[in-house]
Amino acid sequence: MRRIPVLDALRLLAALAVALYHYTTFWAVDGTHSPAHYLPSASRVTVYGFLGVEVFFMISGFVIGMSSWGKRLGDYAASRVARLYPAYWVCIAITLALTTLLPVKGGWIPVYDSFTWVDIGLNLTMLQHPLGAPSVDNVYWTLWTELRFYLLWALVVGRGVTYRRAVLFCVAWMTAAVLAVPIANPVVTMLTMPEYAGYFCAGILFYLVRRFGPSPLLWAMLGFTWLINLHSLNDRVQLNPGWDVPLWPAVLIISLVYLVLIAIALGGADRIDWRWLTVAGALTYPYYLLHQRIGYILLRHGVVDAGLPLEFLVPATMALMLIPAWLVHRFVERRFGPALRSALLRGVDEIRRHHPDEPARVALPRTGTHHEPMTVVAPTDARRTLVTAAAVPDARSGGD
Repeated sequence: MRRIPVLDALRLLAALAVALYHYTTFWAVDGTHSPAHYLPSASRVTVYGFLGVEVFFMISGFVIGMSSWGKRLGDYAASRVARLYPAYWVCIAITLALTTLLPVKGGWIPVYDSFTWVDIGLNLTMLQHPLGAPSVDNVYWTLWTELRFYLLWALVVGRGVTYRRAVLFCVAWMTAAVLAVPIANPVVTMLTMPEYAGYFCAGILFYLVRRFGPSPLLWAMLGFTWLINLHSLNDRVQLNPGWDVPLWPAVLIISLVYLVLIAIALGGADRIDWRWLTVAGALTYPYYLLHQRIGYILLRHGVVDAGLPLEFLVPATMALMLIPAWLVHRFVERRFGPALRSALLRGVDEIRRHHPDEPARVALPRTGTHHEPMTVVAPTDARRTLVTAAAVPDARSGGD
């Protein structure tokens, strides 16, 4: 399945919304006052930018369902690691370097600055959150949520992704997430993620609509995820930024996102095929990783030292952060991501060669100009199985 540029655009809009939220709420921009002191009306609107995270999770469900179709577990794991870690490692180094050279001091700032070498090492694993270590940047908490989704979805990939298994996965996960609320067990809650399971499942279901067409079952399940997600917003809007955050705008925003994804799933946006949208989507991940703490540095110096108005500094900073995001994408993701993936796949093939029940891959020449190489599964017993992957390209949107 070909890329979906509108999905890339939606992903970047979500990242920009999160950045806008971070820049205009919950920190002492001048060392004393919050951004709401300078932007009293705008902050009451931009506070809803936190919903960009929910949009990320829906898009992630859609894209992971699409990109994992036809993949085996080892290939899936290698693609996820190669996609996430190179940019993440470099962004950690950039963030640590800049916050050490240009620290933002004074007033309340929602970041942590005292890291041991062990803390930094744990950050490099992306497992600092469950291990109780502080994150180099607060936004990294979403990566732990994404990792848990990838691990749960691996249960489906290990058996082979099919329509039936994807539907059963969503049914099982949503049921477990609902039951986890009254159980209130920390381990069960950690595994089922009641506050976010509905978003990932919605993304998977939207992809099923895209691939197989709509059906009463899929519409009913999407309707259920919508209701569950709206219910979870009751807790999410309890932000206490200094004023009451009404629930209804959050409900409206999430409902509109559902409508946009319905249109995408039904092919309504297929005619929009602008190349720059794909490039924009590729910048989303490094942009998200870099924007918060570096943005705080730029905004603090812009307000305190340069005396520039915040209404100019916020959009200027959001635009400026696209530059380091592009540099990380161009010189890190595009260069080292494929290299890491190839190295991991060699390791996966080595495991398969030494496992009596797991066939190794043998790539044959291309059979056409737009197909992937055929993959023959070398027989390891009397069954002699032949599998072809020629018609299943690694369809991805925005790099996932």
